Amino acid sequence: MVGVSTVLTAIGGLLIGVLLVLTARGGLLPARPVHAVLGLVVNVTRSLPFVILLVAIIPFTRALVGTTIGTTAAIVPLTIGAIPFFARLVETSIREVTPDVVAAAVAMGASRRQIVAKVLLREARPGLIAGLTITVVALLGYSALAGVVGGGGLGDLAIRYGYQRFETGVMVATVIVLIVFVQLVQSVGDLIVRLLSHD
Repeated sequence: MVGVSTVLTAIGGLLIGVLLVLTARGGLLPARPVHAVLGLVVNVTRSLPFVILLVAIIPFTRALVGTTIGTTAAIVPLTIGAIPFFARLVETSIREVTPDVVAAAVAMGASRRQIVAKVLLREARPGLIAGLTITVVALLGYSALAGVVGGGGLGDLAIRYGYQRFETGVMVATVIVLIVFVQLVQSVGDLIVRLLSHD
């Protein structure tokens, strides 16, 4: 559930984040109306608490995957909730790229596509990986919350057995597993960021 959501979020968030940078004033493809609409959609979606988003898009989830229960159904709100979050992190990382590097690429005759792929995204790699790491950790928390409404995963296990059947051991084990997952994700993300920072 988290794996599929992460892949979809990485793709969607990267596209939207890049578009936010390109269409901004002074960007490579300035388009204020597009930038304003994208920014509004991202801000509105990010402002919704995940549990409200989870319930609000039930009809869309049912129409898309044919059900609102289980891990497949949970992937839809997880992805929709995480894409705007990651998109803002992508935008921030790309904006931190030194303008002189972009100016040099423009002076050498690089196309917009080349500037995005070989300059902006390449230079922003450490920040992008750090942002994706934060997003995966958030997705782990969201996935546990999805268990409250039958989304499956560790959250469902904790609610169904740990809480409803008063099996404290299951609840404690679930918390420990989540902590271990978060530590692993954060450690791997930090390692990749350090490696990319030394390139």
